Amino acid sequence: MRTLILLTLLLVSGLSLASPQCTTAEKSTWQDPEKFQTQLKEQGYKINKFKVTKGNCYEIYGFDKDGRKVEIYHDPVTGKAVKTEIED
Repeated sequence: MRTLILLTLLLVSGLSLASPQCTTAEKSTWQDPEKFQTQLKEQGYKINKFKVTKGNCYEIYGFDKDGRKVEIYHDPVTGKAVKTEIED
């Protein structure tokens, strides 16, 4: 019984760590990744790492305009932030 409970907890915690699903739109409708990053930099973001996730998100790791460390998932079609994690 303990093993079943432990496995359930691990599964649930693993699901919460997964990246979100951002879009199912065709990639031809996505914003150009280079232009998208340029727009973020113009807003004051420093991007250390940029990638496309399995959930079809543009994910950035870096710093926001206030110097806080961030990990942000963006919808590649709209550019809207879907999930933001800030480290203080």
